[in-house]
Amino acid sequence: MKKLEQLYEGKAKKVFATDDPGLVIVDYKDDATAFNGLKKGTIEGKGVINNRMTNFLMKMLEKNGVPTHFVEEISDRETLVKKVEIVPLEVIVRNVAAGSLSKRLGLEEGTPLRRTVLEYCYKNDDLGDPMVNEYHIAAMGWADDQTMKNIAAYALKVNELLLRYFKPLHVDLIDFKLEFGKTADGTLVLADEISPDTCRFWDSDTHEKLDKDRFRRDLGGVEEAYAEISHRLLGE
Repeated sequence: MKKLEQLYEGKAKKVFATDDPGLVIVDYKDDATAFNGLKKGTIEGKGVINNRMTNFLMKMLEKNGVPTHFVEEISDRETLVKKVEIVPLEVIVRNVAAGSLSKRLGLEEGTPLRRTVLEYCYKNDDLGDPMVNEYHIAAMGWADDQTMKNIAAYALKVNELLLRYFKPLHVDLIDFKLEFGKTADGTLVLADEISPDTCRFWDSDTHEKLDKDRFRRDLGGVEEAYAEISHRLLGE
């Protein structure tokens, strides 16, 4: 597969065209941002960890009936994926109160939720990714009702599969963000990544944070946390 011109550069990844119009190459960076880009830095080696973790988990999800954009891992930092038109929504899945939910509802971080919560945010950096509901989404035409039903069903299934997978690794999946896209033929697939950048992982015994919150909150040990979650998942 030939790597052609760069199509896009985001906060954490670059996307390149290939000689197949239906496929692109994603290249993971070590750049780190928080608070919609207000805080910037570098997490050494995170591009490799996020790429390999994402691919490992997407393959597991595919085997269990969740369609994804994953095609093939090309190198430690590069992966071939299906080209998709991203649904302009971040889908946030919450099992335990943390982060913005704790602030909004006055819940102590670590409070278990009685049921899984799904939240949606409109993907727009200039607006700060505002939270929206199904009525906003329908009114703005970002996704039709059937697509939203499918997104919700897939998000809950991903949650169920990840919770089951991480439990024996002594990792609590607190919350995480997903993105979905549609391929050229209209198939809805899971896109983006599943990594310590997009998930809150806590050690089940110590409740130590093993994710990007260490960078966001200046807790130190950021590289070590990423390496630890990678080691538990990939055994390396």
